[in-house]
Amino acid sequence: MDKVAVVTGGSKGIGLATARTLRAEGARVVVASRKSSAELDALAGPGLVHLPVDLTDPEAPAAVVAHAVDVFGGLDVLVNNAGGPPPGVSLPRFSFLPLTDGDWREMFDFNLFSAVRACRAAIPVMVERGGGAIVNVSSAVARQPGTMNVDYSAAKAAMTNLGKALSEEFAPQGVRVNTVSPGPVRTPWWTDEGGAADVLAAAFGSDREAVMEQVAPEAMALRTGRLLDPQEVADVIALLASPRSASTTGADVLVDGGFHKGV
Repeated sequence: MDKVAVVTGGSKGIGLATARTLRAEGARVVVASRKSSAELDALAGPGLVHLPVDLTDPEAPAAVVAHAVDVFGGLDVLVNNAGGPPPGVSLPRFSFLPLTDGDWREMFDFNLFSAVRACRAAIPVMVERGGGAIVNVSSAVARQPGTMNVDYSAAKAAMTNLGKALSEEFAPQGVRVNTVSPGPVRTPWWTDEGGAADVLAAAFGSDREAVMEQVAPEAMALRTGRLLDPQEVADVIALLASPRSASTTGADVLVDGGFHKGV
């Protein structure tokens, strides 16, 4: 894959696995995130660079696209992976009523508007280049909302809708836009101290390892019986970004361990 790619939120979890996979496939990669990580530093080199940015800054997504053009000469692939809990926020949250307007704004800034701004910057570059591929990382809860994390679910539902709309407008100009909707993935969102595993352990009177190994998979009726591995999502992202998916656009691909039950 002799392409130039941008991966947002690429210092850990799904984004890190995606950056590693795209680089292994031959793409030159710009990773955008607030901070790097030891794992990302190990990948850095002439074909992979890190740009430290706060993607909730309205100017940051365009700066990332411009950096890819400056360093590698263009942009062919955009993976809008940044998302999850905004800085300083612990998820899950269990009710709608305590959420303030500020909570909603923070959630949408991080999970939707960062992608909107990145697409706005990337699409003209891709069109001028003759085409490209955008993969937006949404969530299975965009299709199957519940009482937890209602603001996050709503932001991801908007992300899924965005992908469909952009595909409709820009596929005739050679820009494919697809969405990947993961279920629960064993990432730092779950495993960090104070993360989802600890929050759920306190709520269910369990411990963090039991939550990740048994409680959460059972509560979410994951038919595979386990949380996902980030690489399993990254592999689908890489496929949708590649020429092997040349006729796939406007799709929303679930990678969720059987969480979503609807037809």
